[in-house]
Order: sequence, then C-alpha cells, then structure tokens
Amino acid sequence: MPRTDSALPSPSRTDVSAATEQGAAPVGPVRLGPDAPAALRPAAAQVRTGFWHARREVNAHTSIPQGPALLESAGNLHNLRLAAGTAQGEFQGGYPFVDTDVYKWLEAASWQLAPSGPSGDGEENSPHLRQLAAEVERIIALVADAQQSDGYLNTWFQVRKNGERYQDLRWGHELYCAGHLIQAAVAHHRATGRDELLVVARRFADHLDSVFGLPGSGRPIDGVDGHPEVETALVELYRETGERRYLDLAGYFVDRYGHGLLGGEAYCQDRVPLREAVTVEGHAVRQLYLLAGATDVATETGDAELRSAAERLWRAMTTTKTHLTGGLGAHHDEEDFGDPFELPNERAYCETCAAIASIQWSWRMALLTGEARYSDLIERTLYNGFLAGVSLDGESWLYVNPLQVRDGHTDPGGDQSARRTRWFRCACCPPNVMRLLAGLEHYLSSTDAGGQGLQIHQYVTGHYRGDLAGTPVTVSAETDYPWHGAVSLTVEETPRERPWTLSLRIPQWCHEYRVRCGDRTYDEADAPVTDGWLRLERTWAPGDRVVLELGLEPRLTAADPRVDAVRGCVAIERGPLVYCLEQVDHPGGGLDDVVIDTAHPLAVKQRPDLLGGVTTVVATGRRRAVPDTGWWPYRSADADPAIAPSGESVELTAIPYYAWANRQDGSMRVWLPTS
Repeated sequence: MPRTDSALPSPSRTDVSAATEQGAAPVGPVRLGPDAPAALRPAAAQVRTGFWHARREVNAHTSIPQGPALLESAGNLHNLRLAAGTAQGEFQGGYPFVDTDVYKWLEAASWQLAPSGPSGDGEENSPHLRQLAAEVERIIALVADAQQSDGYLNTWFQVRKNGERYQDLRWGHELYCAGHLIQAAVAHHRATGRDELLVVARRFADHLDSVFGLPGSGRPIDGVDGHPEVETALVELYRETGERRYLDLAGYFVDRYGHGLLGGEAYCQDRVPLREAVTVEGHAVRQLYLLAGATDVATETGDAELRSAAERLWRAMTTTKTHLTGGLGAHHDEEDFGDPFELPNERAYCETCAAIASIQWSWRMALLTGEARYSDLIERTLYNGFLAGVSLDGESWLYVNPLQVRDGHTDPGGDQSARRTRWFRCACCPPNVMRLLAGLEHYLSSTDAGGQGLQIHQYVTGHYRGDLAGTPVTVSAETDYPWHGAVSLTVEETPRERPWTLSLRIPQWCHEYRVRCGDRTYDEADAPVTDGWLRLERTWAPGDRVVLELGLEPRLTAADPRVDAVRGCVAIERGPLVYCLEQVDHPGGGLDDVVIDTAHPLAVKQRPDLLGGVTTVVATGRRRAVPDTGWWPYRSADADPAIAPSGESVELTAIPYYAWANRQDGSMRVWLPTS
C-alpha cells in the first residue's frame, strides 16, 4: 500500500532490488524488468573513435562542464536554495518547470560518470571526472535540502506560489518536474551505485502515490499533468527498485489522459484516450513523452491493446507528420504536429526536444517489437533533426530546426530563433541534448529475449557486448560511417560450440549492400533482409570477421505529393545524412532563386577543412529568371517566365544538415526546386 504519512521515511540502500546491482545489466536509461515480455533487451556498447565519439567528446568536455555555471547564472540553483531556506531573494525564471533543467543536467553528468565499457579507457579517475563528480554531489545536496518533509519538491510552488500544490495541473508541471528528477536519480544510481538522489526521488514518488488515483482509491486527486513525463520515469523507478506500485501509478496516469481532466484539449493529450487515438496530435513533445511512457507500461505488463495503440500512432506519425530530417512539429503556435502532410519548411518547428523524445520512444518500440524500422527512424533523427540542435563547438544551441531560412531573413534571436543561441529563457533543449549524447551508447545494440543473438542497431567504431543466456559475447567494430559505408566487425568473445545470430540492421535508405563473412561474399540477392535485419547465424569463433558494405551513393529524394510545401522539389541525401545549401557556400547570390538540375549527376567531395571534416555533395543548378512585375507579384500562368531558369549555371555545394548555422548567418534550404 502507498505511504500516506506526512513524514515519509527515507528508503535505504538495502531497499533497492538486488536485480539492479551494478553489473547485473547494461548501464543506461532503459533497463527492462526481468519478466518484461519484450522482443529485445538493451546490450552494452562503447564508442571508441569516429563520428559519434567526436560529438560525445565535445559534449563531455565542453557542454556538460558548462552546465553548473549556466544553471547558476539563470537562477535555477538559486531557486533550490530559496526552497531550502538557505538563501534570500526573488524566484528567478519565468516558468514553473525550471527545476527540470537541473535534473536533466544531473542525468547527463551521471551518464558521463558511468564506468567504461568492455574496453575501458581508464578515465574514471581523471581530474575532469573528479571535478564533475564533485559538482554532481554539490547539486544533489541542493536538491535534497529543498525537498519538503513529505517528499514534495517543486521550487516554483514552494517559493513563487506560497506552497500551493496541484492547483494548476494543466500548466504547473509538478509531475513533469518529478519525472525528470526520478530519471536523474535512476541514472545517478545506475552510473555510480550511490543512492543520495534516489532517496529523494523515491520519497517524491511515494508522495505522488499517496495523492493521485482513481475516485474511490482513497487518494484525494484524480488528475494528470499538462506535460506528460512522469509516466516513463515511474516505470524506470519500478525497474530500479522492484516496487510494483510505481508501475501501477504510471499506468494510471497513461490511461487518465483523454478523459477531460485537463479541459479536453489536444494540446495536452486530453482530447481522446490514448488507446482510442488514431493519430499523433497536439504539443509534439508532450505527445511523444506520453507515448514513451505508454510503451514502457505495455513492455512491462504485456498490455496488447496499449502496444497496438503505440504501433498505430507511430505509423501515423511517420507516414504523415515527420519531416525528412526526422524532425517533428509543424507549428510554432502551441508547438504542435499540425495536420497530416502539413510539413512546412521555413516555418517548421521541429523542436530539438521533440527529436530527442522521438528517439526515446522509438528505442522503446524497437525493444518491445524487435522491428528494425524503429531504429531506422532513430538513425535518421540522430544524424539530422537531433544533432543540428547543438553547435559543433558544443557552446550554442537551436531550439527549433527549420528546413529553410529565406534570403534576407531577419531574426530577433531567442528561443524560437533560427540562429544559434548561448542559452534559452526556456532552456529545456540544451541539457536534454547533453543527456542523450552522454547516454548514446545505450541505443546502439541489443540482445533478443531468448538469448539467441546480438543485434547491432547503429554503426560505430567500438565494442558491442551482450549476454546470451548467461554467456557473454563481444563484437568489436571499425568504421568511418557515415562518411564511408564499410563496417568491419570482429568476434572477440563467443560461446563455445554454440550457434548464435549476429543481426545487422540494413538501413531503410540503403538499396545496395554486400556482406563478406569468412571467405564468402553475399549481396542483397543471396543474403536477403527480413524486417530490416540481415541475420547471420553460425557457430562463431574468436577472430571471425564480417565486413558489411552499405552503398552510400548520393541520392535525390522527393516527398509524398500531398506535402504541398515541397511539391516539385527534391532533397539531397547520402547515407543517413540529409544535406542542405547554405548561403555562405554560394557567394554569388541568395538561395531563394536557385533550382537544381536533376539531369546532372551528383558528385561527392571530401572536405577535411570544412566544418570539422565533412563529405559534401556537389550538384549543378541554375538561378531562376525572376522578371520585374512591378508592385504586384502575381501574373498569368499561361506563359510564366519564372518557371524557366536562366542560362546561368551554378555549382551547388551541399553540406550535412546537422552542420548548418555554424558559420556566418545567412539563408539555408533543404528542399530544392527542380528545373
């Protein structure tokens, strides 16, 4: 039964389920319960060098270390001191959810402190990590001091609202803040084995369990938060502690959306119960966080109806409401999805947090179902819609990620700017990026529930390690992906005289591949892909080598004709990367009048000198003839000269979309009109 006393006892270290002791499972944000009826389970991985190692190094040595100073200057830490009664002054920050910036930073820092993988680099005791550990300890102490005796913790309501609680669930974000606190606590416990923050989180979760429930349950409030997030956090707390009531509370919250408790608005997922919904709608991040939580509940309980709803809504999202970059959100107003096929360019919202939420949800769907398509979307979003959100130097950010910035665009800056910003008034995205990059190794590989094989979802240079029915297996990888398509895999540790299956994801965009295993080479004709997986089953021996070669020829992509915003346009892609044009690479003029000549082949150029080292795609284009029409920009369509390009040929240099807005301000576009 939930605790109902006003002074909740602090859970001790011995309260934590023995199943979650260090080393029992890979360290990461999702750790399935032992009886969860899921197809796959996360496996351990380590990124050693290459593309993602470079991005994670910037995150580890630049972005994350800046966090405490930025949280101090923005007032987040000051608010915790106010709530604890150890400081005086005014509440700082205009939003009730500013505590979450602290919690997301704590989660990012905790993953950074996690022990190294199977080929550790020996940095656990470096001065850099010792300093980070000290900052984490200091900020956890501030959080603990701010918590009230019954477990409640929210600086906005403790300081700004004179202690009022749960009076404004639609906008107050109390449970949203609790969710991020719980996730930070689980991360800290998994990464370090320490329970100071977990004690705080459990006391808050116990408080919530005593307050929220169905009518007749003995709990005073039947309600949900206007911003879902606590649901997936509660499931993870259940997985960490074995306390079933946390899972039950998460299920209660998931099922109470759509019953008018928040006014019946789609914006906060209250228009229709999730089990009955036919498409994603409303605020994109709220929808995706709710779906991640619902998928977690379905994964642990085997709820077939909830799983079916998640599969249905994921398909509706990908087929009608996802940008080429994996970005989500058509409207700046209310940050929502918009209508089917409403996918604008310059007004695309594509919030960085929505890309992160999409990755988190798709990973849970991949584990639940075992289907590769979910990791296809993760890859697309990681390399494009997500990674564009942080600058190459790790010091500035994009809140929104449009697919076009017009010539002459004026931008006042701020949260919804198309220009990179040092920090935001609503700073949800930067620490969210930090925590995903710090925990990225968790999203790379899995083992199947029966312990029959290892699945590689994302290709990196490093190690993948799984447990096959109690026997370890380790595969090392070397690759220059995404710049080159060859991935060399070597079996290092394997069960003796027992066959198992190495499954390699063949990306949805890849139409030509070869795999060399031993002294034989296979192509798509004699090594077919099933449900996105190339499965290689054999009795492996240490030293066995597999080389996968994915075709990376640049390609032109067209959208569904119902996407009005890009009809008659194409985009350039190569491998998992979406490309764009930037004005800085085309000094002869702007980009609004450029068309691409699809009759000319695309060329690839290696540019180690550009944007940290990228592969560009070079195309042939022309500048459209734009006649002077006087004061009225419309004319008869009978003989419209604007549809015909002039004779001026232009070399178009396309860079990876993730790298845009790292040089001088100017126009940018992904979708190019064809001549």
